[in-house]
Parts: sequence; structure tokens; C-alpha cells
Amino acid sequence: MSAPAPAPTRLRSRRPDGFYGWHVTAFSALVLIATAPGQTAGVSTFIDPMIADLGISRSGISTAYLVGTLTGALALPFVGRLIDRFGVRASMLVIGAAFGLALLLMSTVAGPVGLLLGFMGIRSLGQGALGLTATTAAARWFERRRGRALGIVSALGSAGISLTPVLSEMLISAQGWRVAWVVMGVAVWLVVIPVAVLGMRDDPADLGQRPDGTRPVDGTPLPPRWGHTRGQALAEPYFWVLVAGVATSGLLCTAVAFHQISLLGERGLSPTEAAANFIPQTLAGIAATLVTGSMIDRLSIRWVVTGSMTLHVAALVWATLAVPGWSAIGFGAAIGAAGASIRIAEAAAVPAYFGVLHLGSIRGVVASVSVGSTAFGPLAFSLGHDLTGSYTTILLAGTVLPLLVAAAALAAPLPSSPDSAMRDQLSR
Repeated sequence: MSAPAPAPTRLRSRRPDGFYGWHVTAFSALVLIATAPGQTAGVSTFIDPMIADLGISRSGISTAYLVGTLTGALALPFVGRLIDRFGVRASMLVIGAAFGLALLLMSTVAGPVGLLLGFMGIRSLGQGALGLTATTAAARWFERRRGRALGIVSALGSAGISLTPVLSEMLISAQGWRVAWVVMGVAVWLVVIPVAVLGMRDDPADLGQRPDGTRPVDGTPLPPRWGHTRGQALAEPYFWVLVAGVATSGLLCTAVAFHQISLLGERGLSPTEAAANFIPQTLAGIAATLVTGSMIDRLSIRWVVTGSMTLHVAALVWATLAVPGWSAIGFGAAIGAAGASIRIAEAAAVPAYFGVLHLGSIRGVVASVSVGSTAFGPLAFSLGHDLTGSYTTILLAGTVLPLLVAAAALAAPLPSSPDSAMRDQLSR
């Protein structure tokens, strides 16, 4: 009788303890970087060349960007449900393939309708859906160290995204914007598809492991995964505090970034100096992501959200007073740290308070509102500038939103925990 064939081996970590979660963290960061062509920073370098070539006005392309962003945002709750149903790995593969195709199709745009459809595709698939899969993947592999892991994902992702405008500008200057869109699409395929197929794993249980890499006692079964349904999460007041926090940040930070050359020009900075201000913003955002990721594993979410919103207020006020030199650099650091801190707070708090069983569906709602909010900021600041002749009034008016969110963060009741029986199971 022949010996039975050996069972197929699973992909495993090369770390001594065999925990695969840190590999998922690295892969998630790489996929987050691949969302760059769909982010505002990635799109910004294409705007002027496309305006010149297509004969579309600046207001026309801005309107297409707004409508495309809003329409794309509506699809994200549906994407979240698909992630819960089919898993991060399969969803990442399909979304990555579709995002790459959307970028290729951007190279064929010939008029307003094609431009609108293109913006719908790259904003919903890139900034929204693909980013959602990246952070959801890492969140499922950690509990006690979730904040730290997501901080690493966000920090590395932000660093990579910040390089995209420089690289795309060089490519556009050398080959034109149509070739640049094609290169971006192929690059997304080369990164995301191999990561999804070869590297990503949906859950620690798929490899017989536990969150955080904790070692089970012999014979102890894996603890059950728990989680609120999307309806239960939406009924919790603190869920809407988190949503309001990321939406406020998305609206304000996108508005400042979109008008940064003009805004800082009012404060005496040259266009080159104003553009260079993105550097301290990025560096401060990376630092804030790592610090906040560590803090959220130790402090109440109330203080993390309140601190982030207070930093938003300080940055907006600072923008009305900044002058060339260290003052402008300080503003850049403040606005960069403010936006990064609330994003990582939400990414870690949602699975911590609402579980991972329906994490995609729940965070799909967050992502939808967050992406949608970014569509309104540039238009609001533009109208404010047109009405008053400067950005000062709209910047100061913008402080009302984070102040309201900070007050709600301190006053709203925290979400209910799993029932006592579930807590007993989780503690074993």
C-alpha cells in the first residue's frame, strides 16, 4: 500500500514565530501606495495638461472631479459588503484589476463625458475601494497591536503616495499625460495583482494562527470572530463621531491641498515655496500616523479624536497667520499631522469597537462619506475666496466643524462591547 500523499503546505511566514500578520501589514502598505493615481495628489499633476489638451475649462474639470468623486463614493458601501462576502484577497484582486483598467481608459479621454466617467472610476476604485481593502486586510490580523500595525500601513502608504506627483510630473513632461495614465495603470497591475494572488491572506485562522501572533495552549480552539452588523454599528452614536471626524478632515485637508499654491501665495510664499510645503505635511503626517497608531492601543478613543480635531483647528488658524519660513513649515506640519491622525484613529477604532465580522460593510460606509466629503472642500474654499477676496474668512469658518466633532467625541457614549459570554470566549 503506497504512502498517502503529503498534505499541501500553506504559505507561511519566515519569521521565527511564524506569525504572518506583519507580512500582511507590509503587503497592505504596498497596495495603499498603489492607490496613489486615484488620490487627489496623484490626479493634481494631470489637471493642467488635460485642460490644455482637451480644451476644458478649469471650472469644468473641477465640476467633473466633484461629480465623479461623489458618484464613485456611493459605490463604497456595496464594495464593503463584497469584501465581507468574498474576502479581502479576492476583492483586492478584482478591484486592483479594475482600477488598472480605469487608469488605462483615462488615457483615451476626449471630452467632458469621458472625463466624468474616468474620474468616477479612478476615485471610487483607487482612493475608495482599493484603500479600503488595504486597511481592512491589516485590521483583521491584529487586536492588541492593531493601532501599531495600521500606523505602519498608513505611514508607508503616505510616504509612497507623496512621491507620486513628482514621478508623474516627470513622466508627463517626458511622454505626455496619455502615456502617463497608461504607465500608472500597468504599474497598478504589476503591484496589486501579484500581492493579492501570492501574498495576501484573509484571516489568521486561514493559517491556523491567532490575531497578534499569540500562541495557543495545546488543544485550545481558535476564538470565534465577533462583530456588529452594519445596522448595529450605524445605530451607535460614536460610529457617527468617527464618520464625522474623517469627513471633516477630508473636506478641510483636501480644500487646503487643492488651493495650497493660491492660499499660501496670499501669505507671501512663492509658488515654489508653496508647493514645497507638501514636504513638511507629508513628514509630519507619517510621524503622526506612527504616534497615533501607538497611542490608540493605550488611550481612550475620545482623547485621540479630540486631539486630532484640535490640531485641525490650530492648522486652519495658523494658515491665516503663516509667513514664509518656519511659520509656513509649522502650518504644513500641523495640517499634515491633523489629517493623518484622524484617519488612523478611525481605521483602528472601527474594528476595535465593532469587530471584524462585518468590517468591510461598516468601513464601506465610512469610506463612502469620507471620499464624498473630499468633493466639497475645494468648491467651498473657492466660493469663500470669491466672495471675500481672500481665504481668511473661509479658513476661520472651517474651524467650526472640527470643534463640533471634538465636543461630540467627548460627550457621545462609547459603543457597547460584546456580551459577557462572548467576552469570556474571547479571553480564553
